[in-house]
Amino acid sequence: MTVTISNEIKIVIGSWGSYNACNSRALGSKWLDLADYDEWEEIEEELKKQGFQLDGIDEELFVQDIENLPSDATNWDYMSPQRLFEILKEADVLDNMSKYDTMMAFLEVRSFDDFIERVNSHGDSWDDDIYIYKGYDWEDYGREMFNTCGYEIPESLLDYFDFEAYGESYRYDGNIEEYSGGLIEIGR
Repeated sequence: MTVTISNEIKIVIGSWGSYNACNSRALGSKWLDLADYDEWEEIEEELKKQGFQLDGIDEELFVQDIENLPSDATNWDYMSPQRLFEILKEADVLDNMSKYDTMMAFLEVRSFDDFIERVNSHGDSWDDDIYIYKGYDWEDYGREMFNTCGYEIPESLLDYFDFEAYGESYRYDGNIEEYSGGLIEIGR
């Protein structure tokens, strides 16, 4: 699955009432870029402009389609659009590209529920103990850890040291994993 690198998270909001009634709103709202809104009430106003009856048939909303979040991160049909918006706002991923990139790497190796749990417990500091090693493989990571530990091996012996195996040995403590862009270390 390929996801565009952009923190422009867009959703189409559907309503179960309109979906089941097969009315003019059955296909959901227009695409909404969540970064365009500061409060959920602004999204509600946009939905009302589009004809949604939020106090009637359209009171039960769902995420009908989503862009720039991995489709396999959760079952979006059962995610409240309001909860999704609020968690992304609290995590500061709609306005901060670095946090968005960290979230995307995190979602490759963990679930959206794990992300929600981190945001609920740490707020916008959810990523304080997550480190991205972009472009790293296990050998690069092994060299990094070797150098960080201050080991000094004569240059002539470096060819005999297996930096890849050394790097991968860190994988077994469960907090560093591979993602499509390199390695991610997730503190506990």
